Amino acid sequence: MSIDGLNAVVPVVLTYKQFLVLETCPEAWQKLDLYLVRDAEVVFYVGQSYLAFDRVWRHIRDGFKGRSLLGRFLLCNWPASLKFTIELWSSQAEAFAAAGHDLSAAERQLIQQWTPCLNEALNPNPTPLPAHYAPATAKIRCSRSLTKLIHQAEIALAADARQQWLADGWGEQTA
Repeated sequence: MSIDGLNAVVPVVLTYKQFLVLETCPEAWQKLDLYLVRDAEVVFYVGQSYLAFDRVWRHIRDGFKGRSLLGRFLLCNWPASLKFTIELWSSQAEAFAAAGHDLSAAERQLIQQWTPCLNEALNPNPTPLPAHYAPATAKIRCSRSLTKLIHQAEIALAADARQQWLADGWGEQTA
């Protein structure tokens, strides 16, 4: 991804478990101002902030206190939410030229394009939440300790790496 002159061509895409283990925002991501949370079939939420990385973290922390619908949704769907994807975009990307690279207009464009399940503003017809996910009003199904959740994300990432290592044939013994 190129951030030179705020001209991000492609978004930063990572899983929720990858996001959880990042303590600070990488410098190259500090100009990304839009974010999207999704799985393979549906977009759950689109938002904007002058620093999207920090805003996603605020959602996560506020989910414990019931002050963020997105954060609460992530907690209610633990551990499945570890596989959700977070995309961080720049409103200055070519994809938002029709929106005049305006942050609010770019957010509106993404909401109209994806009709996210959890966005109510600017979204007259939100996509229904798939039945296999718990709504944000459900009981939280994980630890209320962010430190423990981050540790579980680290374990999941290590398991993914080991599984990939084995799939690549590195676990085979030679005689």
